[in-house]
Amino acid sequence: MDAAKVYFGDMRCKVFDSLLNKMTRILDRAGVSSIDFKQKFVAIKIHFGEPGNLSYLRPNFAKTLADKIKLMGGKPFLTDCNTLYTGRRNNALVHMDAAFENGYSPFSTGVQNIIADGLKGTDEVEVPVRGGIYCKTALIGRAIMDADILLSLNHFKGHELAGFGGAIKNVGMGSGSRAGKMVMHCDGKPEVVRDRCTGCRSCVRQCNQNAISFVDKKARIDENLCVGCGRCIGACNFNAIENNAFASVEALNSKMAEYAKAVLDERPNFHINIVNQVSPCCDCHPENDAAVVPDIGIFASFDPVALDKACIDAVNAAPTIRTSVVGERENGRDLFGGIHPVTDWRTLIAHAERIGLGTSSYELISVE
Repeated sequence: MDAAKVYFGDMRCKVFDSLLNKMTRILDRAGVSSIDFKQKFVAIKIHFGEPGNLSYLRPNFAKTLADKIKLMGGKPFLTDCNTLYTGRRNNALVHMDAAFENGYSPFSTGVQNIIADGLKGTDEVEVPVRGGIYCKTALIGRAIMDADILLSLNHFKGHELAGFGGAIKNVGMGSGSRAGKMVMHCDGKPEVVRDRCTGCRSCVRQCNQNAISFVDKKARIDENLCVGCGRCIGACNFNAIENNAFASVEALNSKMAEYAKAVLDERPNFHINIVNQVSPCCDCHPENDAAVVPDIGIFASFDPVALDKACIDAVNAAPTIRTSVVGERENGRDLFGGIHPVTDWRTLIAHAERIGLGTSSYELISVE
């Protein structure tokens, strides 16, 4: 596969210019206008940030992208799926509250927010994974699959399981319904935390396998009948159902790449990584540690694999911030591997390349 083009602009701005203007120039130079947006629904896949975390992307970037799409005749909306874990984004109501709290509202971005997998994270579409090794199908939020075009706008940072979070993670993990996220994170089947179960029977209504019964007014899951779809997790209002049989980080990374492939296959897509406030961990945390490198810039490409690899290389080439968790280190060393030695980010890039999601070979093109 030929090297993919990745377009880059640094964080420097002349007087009377702005980063948002530079972002628009990068989009133009990268050829985003070659996509036919006219009267098309355009999903802008984004991470609204867990409240308490202050390193997530400012909504100004989303507004700039949405305005550009509208100028080209598209119908953009911002979207994400609910989280599997307990937090302030695990159902659509609190998720929207979190988005508004972090500045993502129609008044600031000019477009609507849509939680793609619905109220409880169970509104999903089963999508084939062409060339999948770990997953033959993927459970994706319905609104994401209903869109004609998908663009991802990503905060590039560290991640405790994937090593880094960029376009592949935002599209793959972020587009999975709650059941889809369980498939990626876990290899086993869910179990009931009896102390939390209220006997409301909401889980039973979601189980198509008749795997849930009640003993002493508490839910019980028959592992022999359960297929591990995870819909009961999304249905429970009391977080009484969990899956603690976590997959290996290599399997998780591979599944995440396959989910991204399912989302992007056979429809127009484009990706932007903002490499600023590069925190050690994901924006899913309700806190953020200090940035580990200085702000680097804005990267954009039609190829999410090349895009993420270019950002990894740029971070590894940057000087570290001495007062951050990484302290002083030799430039060029593996920053994300040093922060999160339990995982190897290379498995995500390698598997994404293996299944045809993109190429790790890139040509970096600078834009002023």
